[in-house]
Amino acid sequence: MKYGISSKAYLSAILDLGDKSIVSFVIGHSNNNALLFETFDIAHEQYPEVTPIFHSDRSYQYTSKAFKKKRDDAGMTQSMSRVSRCIDNGPTEAFWGMLKTEMYYLKTFHSYEELKQAVMGYIAYYNGSRYQKRLNCMAPLEYRNYLQSKAA
Repeated sequence: MKYGISSKAYLSAILDLGDKSIVSFVIGHSNNNALLFETFDIAHEQYPEVTPIFHSDRSYQYTSKAFKKKRDDAGMTQSMSRVSRCIDNGPTEAFWGMLKTEMYYLKTFHSYEELKQAVMGYIAYYNGSRYQKRLNCMAPLEYRNYLQSKAA
């Protein structure tokens, strides 16, 4: 995402396919392994007992040996679609589209901090207040609570 005259920021996020919530996210100045690893570590620390299937695209961060080790150590399996098939990463791509359409394209960001605050605010709104038809017209965290109450 661009801000200022020609600066860029990068957003790494992990989306829960069960309730469509953003479990963890990190905004950084570089699209590198450190950005992904920090995002992964936040999610894993918050939910250490969870061993989900980790869906991703085929970018170098997700195919690196270092990331495979992190995933294996956490007991997770990875799923990646074939080249030119975005099935595994489709839900995350849909989230990027919503974020850009509903927040990013509506404003000009003059600083990294301004962009970061806007992204943090949007994700809080998305998780807690953005109703989605596919979630029985509930927000992601509301739907998570609903699912947990049904399972209890």
